[in-house]
Amino acid sequence: MLYYKKFVHPQSSEWVVFIHGAGGSSAVWYKQLKDFKKEFNLLLIDLRGHGKSADLPQAVWNDEYTFEAVTGDIIEVLDYLNTPPAHFMGVSLGTILARQLAELEPQRVKSLIMAGAITRLNAQSRILVFLGNAFKRVIPYMWLYRLFAFIIMPRKQHEESRNLFVREAQKLCQKEFIRWFKLTSDINPLLKFFKEKDLGIPTLYVMGDQDVMFLEPVKNLVKEHKNSILKVLESCGHVVNVEKPDQFNHLSVAFIKNQQ
Repeated sequence: MLYYKKFVHPQSSEWVVFIHGAGGSSAVWYKQLKDFKKEFNLLLIDLRGHGKSADLPQAVWNDEYTFEAVTGDIIEVLDYLNTPPAHFMGVSLGTILARQLAELEPQRVKSLIMAGAITRLNAQSRILVFLGNAFKRVIPYMWLYRLFAFIIMPRKQHEESRNLFVREAQKLCQKEFIRWFKLTSDINPLLKFFKEKDLGIPTLYVMGDQDVMFLEPVKNLVKEHKNSILKVLESCGHVVNVEKPDQFNHLSVAFIKNQQ
């Protein structure tokens, strides 16, 4: 089973489940812990092959990775802990997993908070995926990861987020990186399905105005999904929870409390 860490609040009955992105770990949420621990019960999970889940004997799966299978790992933890319906927070690729979980088991999800959400691949991101698939077996994966991180988070103020993700990605191995990268072939059909189907679950999208690869598709999606709202943070890139933690935490905590 995946590595997890929970923080139990002495009074609150509300749970928030944190899902990181590809190449990251639950460490990407370190700027959320102080504020969220004051209000809610927290569950942080390291995805298969990432963070402390990379050290588990079960971390090397032979089956082909799919979004449904990776989401099933998260559900296994929720079942083991008997976690009640919760608020799910994802960042980057973790937003796809949070949305997939809501698709598979909507009764578990009170609300969704999507940080740096990926809801559609534009032309630039599709080119990146194509190049990555073409060279993933011949180029050291950290070269590719650093390149992708720089393209997605290119500015000086994105440096902290970029370095954090690169540092966590170094804990992966080449084989594990390839397994995860194969998921990219499933992204566009899945995201198209998500856009066409509104689950009716309250959803907060928090995006940076400098997130040029992913912001516009979110704007278009929110116009169609009546239970979704978008907050755009100024002078901020893709990993909004790291770059603008105070604003992100304030918006997210208020959103969750509003669902109660």
